[in-house]
Amino acid sequence: MSTETSRRIFLGVVGAAAAVKTEAADMEKVTGIGGLFFRAKDPKVLAKWYSDHLGVTLVPSNYGDSPWRQEAGPCAFQPFSEKTTYFDNTKRWMVNFRVRNIDKMAAQLRAAGITVEVDPKVYPNGRFARLSDPEGNPVELWEPQGPDAH
Repeated sequence: MSTETSRRIFLGVVGAAAAVKTEAADMEKVTGIGGLFFRAKDPKVLAKWYSDHLGVTLVPSNYGDSPWRQEAGPCAFQPFSEKTTYFDNTKRWMVNFRVRNIDKMAAQLRAAGITVEVDPKVYPNGRFARLSDPEGNPVELWEPQGPDAH
């Protein structure tokens, strides 16, 4: 499956998710993602990178401190085929973060020496950019537009 086809599928999932109504209206559902957990070669260094460059802070070390809070908004949850070309086939996951201004975020990351590829195409639900964290894990940035924007 081509990257463009995969992207269209991703975009379709986001749009379809907003339009779908559950037949079982009284079914309990999750309300969002409560955490993202993954293995790292050097967890402390990687956590600092995410905090320094993307503003994602670690789980606090005590109950008196607040964890990182994301803004409300849409979230695509989509398992891909093991053979997808949507992201690096040596990686098991990719995270997508919503951003307010993709150009400002890309400039900020580039100023820190991080390679960012901004997709020149504007999709019906927004703009996208790709980068990798220091361990090579794929990270996608999304600036929502249209009905997906806040």
